[in-house]
Amino acid sequence: MMKLTGASIFLAAATLVAATQGASAAEQARAAMMNANGESVGTVTLSETPQGTLLHATLENLPAGAHAFHVHAVGVCEPPFKSAGGHFNPEGKKHGINNPEGMHAGDMPNIHVPASGTLEIEVLNTLLRLDDALFDEDGAAIVIHEGPDDYVTDPAGAAGPRIACGVIGK
Repeated sequence: MMKLTGASIFLAAATLVAATQGASAAEQARAAMMNANGESVGTVTLSETPQGTLLHATLENLPAGAHAFHVHAVGVCEPPFKSAGGHFNPEGKKHGINNPEGMHAGDMPNIHVPASGTLEIEVLNTLLRLDDALFDEDGAAIVIHEGPDDYVTDPAGAAGPRIACGVIGK
């Protein structure tokens, strides 16, 4: 059994704190979500895990119903948010969770907003990494569409206009 002195306990604790702080900074990102009028509709925090990226969304002032929820390839959110480009797709796959030739790394399940317009959810995206592909020179964004993704139609799931967007930043 090893005897720990006060100095060795302090050093071990400082090392653990430094490692944890470094991992948190390198493995987290955030998107401030805005609607077409420039009003805040919430935030999405992205945290890398060994199984992919966990997205924690806290949303408000959204229309009730099902909405497509995607990661898009360009980090620009100028209404009507077409500036965010297509879905994030570094592997060149087809679109859709149900597409046998898919799916994009930016494809995720629909969100279902209740009548209150407020929703807090977590989504694990097993294909998404907080790496150089996501944080390339033109960045990436989270986009919410007016309607639901049909999970098959290429390239975007027939989800309709984009109603909210947030640039993903470290």
